[in-house]
Amino acid sequence: MMISIIKTTIAAAAIILGSAAAWAGSNAAAEAGKAYAAQDYNKALELYGQAAKADGVSGKLYYNIANTHYRLKDRGQAILYYERALMLDPSNSQVRADLEFVREKWQISEDTGASVAADTVGRLSTNTWATIAVVAFLLTLLLAAAYVAAPSVALRKVGFFGAGVTLAVCVVANVCAIYMYGRATSHDCAIVTVPQATLGTAPRQPKGKEVAFKLKEGYKVQLRDSVSSRNGLVTEKWYDVETSDSRRAWVSAKSITII
Repeated sequence: MMISIIKTTIAAAAIILGSAAAWAGSNAAAEAGKAYAAQDYNKALELYGQAAKADGVSGKLYYNIANTHYRLKDRGQAILYYERALMLDPSNSQVRADLEFVREKWQISEDTGASVAADTVGRLSTNTWATIAVVAFLLTLLLAAAYVAAPSVALRKVGFFGAGVTLAVCVVANVCAIYMYGRATSHDCAIVTVPQATLGTAPRQPKGKEVAFKLKEGYKVQLRDSVSSRNGLVTEKWYDVETSDSRRAWVSAKSITII
């Protein structure tokens, strides 16, 4: 219990103070940090938007935006930007801890059905896995050379078995890098960003028995399909989504934002 309280306190402090720290970038980024420190969160959001246009997006920028939305109690937007920050920098344990903290605080399930293996792989970025693969490949070459040129049987054995291990690491790291690249570019998940989304059994505004279930703001869903339908002069887009507990239904594009 005490450990849980300490973790919660640290996470809360990080969210409150995180965006106040100055970081390199445009003047807008520096001014946004000052506005955040002064608790002018709406101004901070405006300036972070300007910084994104001037400097481009980054995991740190998204993290700062997420913290700002958290202070404004914009649940859906806060979780959305924590998720986006993790997508760009999956190895950032602080972002992951803060995301877990806000989900727990707001009682929003974050279980997306990912396996332990997928979750473990997802803690490192594409570049990190690629770097591991390159280093493992170079070690494989060195160990293979040792196997060929070593003067003793013992050293040859070390070279042979060592090369086998590092080659296996190289292959696994390459697979993980490809998986993380696909995950980072797929954009197949979304966050509910309205107070409550009503999902239906068909791609239209559900009524009566067509209502499947409802999801509150901040809930994460996976996108399975999409269609566009015309309602008079207005064209509406609908997504077929799946929840962490395997429920599927249609939701309006206006109710969710893709990560």
